[in-house]
Amino acid sequence: MTERYPDYDILDKWSSVSFDDKTRAVLTQRLHAVPGRRFFTQTEWDLLEALSSRLAPTPERGGSIPITPWIDKELFEGDTEGFRIEGMPPTLEAWRKGLAAIEAEAKAAYVRPFAELDSETQDIFLKRIQKGEVDPALWRGMDAKRFFGDILLKGVVGVYYAHPQAQSEMGFGGPASPRGYVRIGLNEHDPWEAREVRADGKPRRSGKTQR
Repeated sequence: MTERYPDYDILDKWSSVSFDDKTRAVLTQRLHAVPGRRFFTQTEWDLLEALSSRLAPTPERGGSIPITPWIDKELFEGDTEGFRIEGMPPTLEAWRKGLAAIEAEAKAAYVRPFAELDSETQDIFLKRIQKGEVDPALWRGMDAKRFFGDILLKGVVGVYYAHPQAQSEMGFGGPASPRGYVRIGLNEHDPWEAREVRADGKPRRSGKTQR
C-alpha cells in the first residue's frame, strides 16, 4: 500500500504556530515518557498488547505505537470519561472482566491463550467477540459487543491516534488551538495542511473529514 502522506511529519510543526507549549509538553511525554505497568496484572497487560496488535494497524513507516501503557495509566489514575456505559460495570471493573472473558473464550475455543494464536485465527476470533457470538456464562452478565466496541476498541484506537506517528500517517493537521482552521467547509483546505498522494501518484489536499 502506498503511503498517502509520505513526506508529511506532524512533528515538523514543533516550532510553528500550530503548536503551543501545552501541545509540545503533551507530545514530549507521549514520545519519551511511556509509563510502566501499574493497573493491569502482567497477564492482562500481555493480553491487551496482543489485542492491540490486531485492532490497530502497524504504521507503514515502521515501529509499533505503545497503546497498553497509556490505557494502564488512565485506569490507574482514574482518568476515565466520567460516565458509566448503560448495562456495563464501572470502567475499571469492565476492563478486568472483559479481558478475563476474552481469554476464557480463547482457551475454550482453541485450548490456548489468545496471544498464542496465529494472526488469522485471532482476527476470526475477534470478529466473533465483536458480533457477540460468545458464551454468556464466561462474561458474567456483561455485554460482549458493548465491551468490544465501547471500551476495548474505543480505548485502543483513541490511544493509537493520539500518537504523532499515527497522526502523520493520516495527514492530521494538528490541534485546532492555537493556530485554528480557517477553511472549514467540505473539501476546503488551508494551505499549510498535509498534501495527500493519490493512488495515481498525483497530489491532492487532505479533506476535513480526515480530522
